[in-house]
Amino acid sequence: KDIYLASQTVYINRRKYAVGLFWQPAGVGLSGRNYARVLAHNIDKKLNLYTEYHSMIGLGGRKYGHNPTMRVAAAEVMEAFSEYMSFLAVFEVGKQFYLVAARNGVVLEDKLFENEDDARNAYVKLSEIPDWGAFFAPGSWGVPRSVERNLADVLVGRENVQLHLISHFSAGVFSVLLIALFMLGFGIVFHDSLNQTLRSRPNVAELDPELVQEYKRQIEEKNKELDKQFEIQKQLPPPPIVMPYEKLPAPGARAELCYKAIGFLMQPLSGWNQVRVECNESNAVMELQRDFGILDEFYSVAGDIMPGVFVQEINENLLRVQAKLPQLENFASQDERDAQTIVRDVTSLFQGINTDVELKIVTDTLTNGVDVANVDVVEIAAESKLIPQQFMQIFDDFGGVYLMKCTWDAATRFWNYEVIIYAK
Repeated sequence: KDIYLASQTVYINRRKYAVGLFWQPAGVGLSGRNYARVLAHNIDKKLNLYTEYHSMIGLGGRKYGHNPTMRVAAAEVMEAFSEYMSFLAVFEVGKQFYLVAARNGVVLEDKLFENEDDARNAYVKLSEIPDWGAFFAPGSWGVPRSVERNLADVLVGRENVQLHLISHFSAGVFSVLLIALFMLGFGIVFHDSLNQTLRSRPNVAELDPELVQEYKRQIEEKNKELDKQFEIQKQLPPPPIVMPYEKLPAPGARAELCYKAIGFLMQPLSGWNQVRVECNESNAVMELQRDFGILDEFYSVAGDIMPGVFVQEINENLLRVQAKLPQLENFASQDERDAQTIVRDVTSLFQGINTDVELKIVTDTLTNGVDVANVDVVEIAAESKLIPQQFMQIFDDFGGVYLMKCTWDAATRFWNYEVIIYAK
């Protein structure tokens, strides 16, 4: 049973957003309004508002507190996390919890929960689906490998997606026409098959008894073959659990790759100011703020000095430029120390260089459907003037080290690092 609040709205940054929309992939060949009208007619006629975002239609209604021109929160969350094709996120909004999940660029869940336990249960159930690109959750939940994000920092007007009224006028006629067209196409495509089905079939008594017996024998043999194959499959052991530390790039190579990728993006572009540049697990991403530049000049220059990048226009004054990182050779690496010892040793190293550091121990749980394995992970966050290659040298005496993310802030001229160490 879905648990919805009577009001599916959140008030963020002095603006009210619509949440809790019913999302569906857009129908091929139909206008957004017409497809929304058909969906609402078949699901709930009180869903009298809709929005279009990429290849999706989202339905809302006044009964949830939605109004025309109200902004849609899920679309802005998708834009904020556009580097991830799939993500699972929950945000604490006062005493409520807003859950958004996207799979391969499609909104899977968009709900506001009043009860924390209901939100956590829904989050845990969705997390069982494999291959999420990123997890976001409140820090108090202690979700492994998740990052806590403030919804106010996410909903910053990247995408002006709004709700619009659905007119129910002629919805019934439109539905009838769709059904009629479908039945006509169905009849044309399957005309021959239907004719054969409706033809009189020979009586079993008229068939050759020897042919009937041969047919039964072939069926029995086929069933025996299938039974054997099923037994073999049942006896196969589950695939081994692949631990994350079995496939890690060398820390120095990963740091150098990030530094070069960030340098590739940080080339001067007249009329555009660099805001920040980030190297995550799969991409390098830069944000540019417009000063006096124009888009035509940007594209003509960027195409020459940064070939192959993906450019996203957040708004007329803010651009996001993304470059995909090449794959590095991976190795198995794990530190021989337990998590508590790693925390103590890392703390000592950063004390020695007079640098603040944040450390947290989390436990990753992995399964192959039968067996379960746990691994302790030490998460490290620090701000530094050191470039990535120099910063990662701090961890030369550790195994199982992985640079999750490094970010260059053009305003503060500091690097921000997120590193993990897999403990024994």
